[in-house]
Amino acid sequence: MLGIRVSELAKELEMSATDLIGGLGEFGVKVSGPAATIDADTAQAMREMFGKNQGESKTVEIVASPTVKELAEALGAPASDVQKKLMGMGQLVAINQRLLQDVAKQLAATYGIKLHAKVEAKVAVPHAAPKHRAPGGSVVVRPPVVTIMGHVDHGKTTLLDAIRKTNVVEGEFGGITQHIGAYQIEVEHEGEKRKITFLDTPGHAAFTAMRARGASVTDMAILVVAADDGIMPQTIEAIDHAQAAEVPIIVAVNKIDKPDANPDRIKTQLTEHNMVPREYGGDVECVPVSAKMKTGLENLLEHIVFQADLMELKADPHAKPTGTIIEARQEVGRGPIATVLVQEGTLRIGDAVVCGIAHGKIRAMINDRGERITKAGPATPVEITGLSVVPQAGDLLEEAKDERAARQIAEKRGHSERSTRLASAAKVTLEDVYRRIREGEAISLNLVIKGDVQGSVEAVVGQLQQIDQGEVRLRIIHSGVGPVTENDVMLASATSAVVIGFNVRADGPAQAAAERERIDIRSYNIIYELTASVERAMKGLLAPIFEEVPLGTAEVRATFRTPKGVVIAGCYVTDGKIVRNSQARVLRAKEVLITDKIGSLKHIKDDVREMAQGFECGIVVGDFIGFQIGDIIQAFELRQVERV
Repeated sequence: MLGIRVSELAKELEMSATDLIGGLGEFGVKVSGPAATIDADTAQAMREMFGKNQGESKTVEIVASPTVKELAEALGAPASDVQKKLMGMGQLVAINQRLLQDVAKQLAATYGIKLHAKVEAKVAVPHAAPKHRAPGGSVVVRPPVVTIMGHVDHGKTTLLDAIRKTNVVEGEFGGITQHIGAYQIEVEHEGEKRKITFLDTPGHAAFTAMRARGASVTDMAILVVAADDGIMPQTIEAIDHAQAAEVPIIVAVNKIDKPDANPDRIKTQLTEHNMVPREYGGDVECVPVSAKMKTGLENLLEHIVFQADLMELKADPHAKPTGTIIEARQEVGRGPIATVLVQEGTLRIGDAVVCGIAHGKIRAMINDRGERITKAGPATPVEITGLSVVPQAGDLLEEAKDERAARQIAEKRGHSERSTRLASAAKVTLEDVYRRIREGEAISLNLVIKGDVQGSVEAVVGQLQQIDQGEVRLRIIHSGVGPVTENDVMLASATSAVVIGFNVRADGPAQAAAERERIDIRSYNIIYELTASVERAMKGLLAPIFEEVPLGTAEVRATFRTPKGVVIAGCYVTDGKIVRNSQARVLRAKEVLITDKIGSLKHIKDDVREMAQGFECGIVVGDFIGFQIGDIIQAFELRQVERV
């Protein structure tokens, strides 16, 4: 055998093509992609490196996208160790956060364990009998879902139109009357037809708003940058939003037909935002295009397909249909209209569905070309009618057993689902952080910084980065110039961040969004007050330090039992004072019997707040009933100590 394709060897080794390409890179062999061919000697070296000669790995069955806690239990390792390994892989993940299947498999491999995904039966939605479902359960390659982002006037809309027009028969484009917020195109790749799904959203604002509601539908992002203009504020926002969503980014350097176009300057600017182009030794693809002249589009689409091959995107068209609401509206004469991106299974006319608090039976489906269709498979965008109310963008659409079941589920969810959705967002609260500390999770304080001028923003960021972070990791999710906008608030909501404004204020929509999403916006005019406030917040995020402050001592000289079984210690205060609701420990021969709160303090028959030295009193300590004459009660309080 003279050679073998990377994709074939990856299948033989039961690993992703992406991991194998990385292994080849460590071995000093660079390949162009899964379709590339390597020689027999290199293939054998890969077999030896990735375990064909290392014996059989232990196989563990686990859900497809496990939480860190579930993965740790399956691996028999502490959750904190798993989180450390994930941090080494560049991912800061909470203990109850779900992992991508590829990430879980890659991490399990470091423990010498192979993961096998099991299918879990969800009981939340009763599903219809498979009266029209094809048998099988076979997984097939699905089209990638792509979002195009970028600065205004850099050619995002023109690029979208150019890509779409090149994939529509002449004369047909003008006849398209339906705009559904998403569309599919078809490209030729290595002799076969491949589809790509584009989300035609208003940009990174909608992209992040959906993510804040828990929807993750985008596989990759195309960042459009004008070659004659360079990196602009909205470009930086788009980069931050895409990086926060942890999706691959392909840079489309647009307007290369202009005389003052300078693609090399764009690549240099990208390196300042943790995006290193492949030409500079990084992994970011920069593709020169001209949307106006329709040049470079085929190369861009080829890179999208190649990236999709690396990600090995798959779905089961025979599974129960599920999807995500991309956008929705109320239309006169047609009622609630929703654009759905089907993610698993095949959605059909007549299916009873529930999404959020909306339910109904699909009456009609229209594709991106305005054509009426009867079914839609994975990664296909389609507009549906027949819902009871307008759902929210990001709602999960699922098939139900019938209309009655769908209505019951939707009514049960009611308004509580929206409240739960907002409450479940991991906002930064001390109570939540203390819980996360006890569970061994890593702690981070995420910030979105806005300032009046670029110099101020740079100064603020520089000062914050000098703070001794200790146990808390400070992450600046995004920084930019201008007032705090609704877009900044939605990014903070999606990343559990606090918004900091320096010499700027939040506009009206931002304030409304902050109240709705429960996001903390802080404004400052003096930089040292800003840094001091952030430093205090970071200290507040740490588990508090308490010191014990002695209050007084009492000696038990008699005991009394009430009709309800409560034991009261008749005491004489020998030192200091005894305070009701303070902490107390009961000692007998210097041995601590119990430490609890003083629940009751009486003088004769009166309840008192405190009793001073030299007086007699009756004391009840928690539920303790084993007092003996001669026992000593020490009262104290715990005071939180400021961290230094």
